[in-house]
Amino acid sequence: MRCPFCSSDTTRVVDSRLTEPRDAVRRRRECAGCGNRFTTYERAEEAPVTVIKRDRSRQRFDRQKLLRGLGRAANKRPISDEQLEAVADRIAAEVRRGGPEADASWIGELSLRGLAAVDPVSAIQFASVYRQFESLDELEAEVRRLKNEGSEVPSGSDGNIGRSPSGDQGESTDRRSDHVRQP
Repeated sequence: MRCPFCSSDTTRVVDSRLTEPRDAVRRRRECAGCGNRFTTYERAEEAPVTVIKRDRSRQRFDRQKLLRGLGRAANKRPISDEQLEAVADRIAAEVRRGGPEADASWIGELSLRGLAAVDPVSAIQFASVYRQFESLDELEAEVRRLKNEGSEVPSGSDGNIGRSPSGDQGESTDRRSDHVRQP
C-alpha cells in the first residue's frame, strides 16, 4: 500500500477490524518512511444485482434508491436515519445473497417487513404506494394484516388484499368506506 503523504511503498498494518454492518475491513496503517498513520477500508467487489420490475424492465439494484424510498415512507415519523440505514443494509444484504437477479416485488416485501419492524405506520405509508391501493378496503386489509401478523409480513404479492373477511376471493362484505360521509 502506497502512503498518501510521502508515496513510500513501505507501510505496515497497525490494526484491523470489521466495520458495521460487517461489509468492510478497516485497516489502520503506518508509513515506515514518514511515520504518518492513515486508514484504509477494504470491501469485496460485489457482482451487480439486476432488479426485474413489474413491467419486466430491468435496472441495477441501487441501495441509495432503496434508502430514499424508505425515507419517503418514514417522513415525519419517529425513525432515525440510523434505523433507516440499518433497514436498508439488511435488505441490500438479503438481495445480494439472493443472486444476480431480484424481483422488485420481493424487494418491496423486504422493505415492508423492515419498516414494519421499526414503525408500522411507516410500513402502511410504504404499502399504500407500493401496493397501489385502489380502495379503503384494501388499505384496511393491509392494516389488519400487519396488526395480526406483527412485523412478519408474508412474501408473495397476493396476501389478503382482494379477499373478503371469510377468505373468499371477490367483493368484501366489510363496507367501511360506505360509512364515510360524502360532501
